[in-house]
Amino acid sequence: MVSDAEFVTTLHMQPSCIACHGGVGGVTTKEEAHEGVVRDPSADPQATCGTCHANIVETAATSLHFALQGYKTALESRGADLSNPQMAEAFDNHCTSCHTTCGQCHVSRPTFTDGGLISGHKFKKIASIKDTCLACHGGRVGPEYQGKNEGVAGDVHWMKGGMPCVSCHQVQEFHGDGTQYAHRYDGGQVPACTDCHPDVVGGADGVAQHTIHENKVACQVCHSAGDYRNCFSCHVGKDEAGLPYRKLDPSTMDFKIGRNPNVSEERPWAYVLVRHVPVTKDIFDYYGDDLLPNFDNVPTWKYATPHNIQRVTTQNSDCANCHGNAELFLTADDVLPEELEANQDVIVEQVPALP
Repeated sequence: MVSDAEFVTTLHMQPSCIACHGGVGGVTTKEEAHEGVVRDPSADPQATCGTCHANIVETAATSLHFALQGYKTALESRGADLSNPQMAEAFDNHCTSCHTTCGQCHVSRPTFTDGGLISGHKFKKIASIKDTCLACHGGRVGPEYQGKNEGVAGDVHWMKGGMPCVSCHQVQEFHGDGTQYAHRYDGGQVPACTDCHPDVVGGADGVAQHTIHENKVACQVCHSAGDYRNCFSCHVGKDEAGLPYRKLDPSTMDFKIGRNPNVSEERPWAYVLVRHVPVTKDIFDYYGDDLLPNFDNVPTWKYATPHNIQRVTTQNSDCANCHGNAELFLTADDVLPEELEANQDVIVEQVPALP
């Protein structure tokens, strides 16, 4: 029996436990009743959530949260063959835990965090920041946004406005809009800073720097409050008990401006912030040799949008703090020798001088 009595009276209980979780009715023992029970019914959303929320389920099927297309794009761009049994095993063991389902946002904590109901069986229309969003995005985004990185101010939207994630990230980002995007920076900016700050377009707010930098520099380059977390050298495998594991080198705090590797009409800037991601050529060597044969096709310093925005920062307080300051730019000296080829598209060869 469900322990939280309030849930028994709710709309989601009306179809009965078996309708969603499976199992056997009309039997006398717990073992018989639980035969075939499914822990997370929303792993097959069409058969469960889709009976009432058909439109949402249809678009969610192609969303980055559900389909893991961002992971697939990154790996395939490096030459991974996901139909290769060795690569498929590695992917299933180490990548699919970041996939989420309807229930892992609206009922329980994500499986990535070992799950567990958040508030009994209560279905939460708006997911919890702490238990849902930051359960998965709490390693980097959470500390940045909430000001928990030592010596770096938190994001003004949180520190002064108390704005939850859903204030900027609208529902179509979570559920998808029916388009199968290749990665999170595919398509238009969602959200875009100018959605809430339209007066900066063309320098209509009277700030000359907005006119000068509008199509040259991403907003975060000037408005990120400082260093953010970078991760290195992930290796994966299985331990003696056959359980998958990950091993990462210690992360570092850094701030680097790089060239924009994803120039498009929606992202025309020459310069963006870049963050090192924990991938190496031999990351999957436990499963087989050379599973990323085209490793150098994709940078290890990747386009990033740190969530630590402030109006006034070191960068925008004086032109000389950026122009001519090689410390802020990703140069060849910042890149490991074995990663130089992979990062040719983001390395800044000539630091912009003072105008």
